[in-house]
Amino acid sequence: MIRLGGGWFFTLVAIILTMAVIEFCHLMARDRFRPAPAFAVALLWVLLLDAQLPRMGLRWTIGGPGVSLVLMGSLTWQLAHREGAPVVNWSLSMAGPLYIGWLGAHIIRLRHLQEGTWWVLTALPAIWIADSGAYFIGRAWGRHKLAPTLSPGKTWEGYIGGIAVGALVTAGLAALWSLQAGPAGPHPMEGLALGALVGTLAPLGDLIVSMIKRQAGVKDTGVIFPGHGGALDRVDSLLWAAAIGYYFVLWLHGV
Repeated sequence: MIRLGGGWFFTLVAIILTMAVIEFCHLMARDRFRPAPAFAVALLWVLLLDAQLPRMGLRWTIGGPGVSLVLMGSLTWQLAHREGAPVVNWSLSMAGPLYIGWLGAHIIRLRHLQEGTWWVLTALPAIWIADSGAYFIGRAWGRHKLAPTLSPGKTWEGYIGGIAVGALVTAGLAALWSLQAGPAGPHPMEGLALGALVGTLAPLGDLIVSMIKRQAGVKDTGVIFPGHGGALDRVDSLLWAAAIGYYFVLWLHGV
């Protein structure tokens, strides 16, 4: 699907992120808040289309902000006539899609860059590699808790080990892709730097979702993927990896 790009890739990303936003709304509802799922999904799609449509040669400069304003107006009207905590519900209805949608749109933007296929195949696996390294190193040598309140299983030893493993293995991955990609594609030293950045920063996404789950009192955000939780569980750190990868490539090429 990554190789195909275009509408197929956009549809896959949009479906997964839509499920993630719906899960976020349901989690907040468990905590007796009342965000508006329909608004949240609509705002998410505005952000994703803002990343996709200009690349297809379609005008969206006015459409995106215009639709956003209409959505916010309708949300405000809806919540103003609803009992409960309208300010909190309004904030939550905005926060979920803005967080997931703004970061998630970078998956699409990264794919649209020159040699974007190879950058997606470098940036996204980098967090899976770092997470795997952190897990195994943490189990073997972890002693000092990284965030005991939010994620008791994570340790500083695992975190640092994950950064090292992520950097080295992503460098090897970039070396493999460089055999097929053009000059604008990833190369070993670039993979090393990107892997280190992703391994350092992207775990924050996991901690944020852990905070959300703790607030709602649940272990997983959903049951979409049996044994692996929900869509939001699966993309928590991936969203950060995509944004880091996108801005890394822009910096690398002086865009």
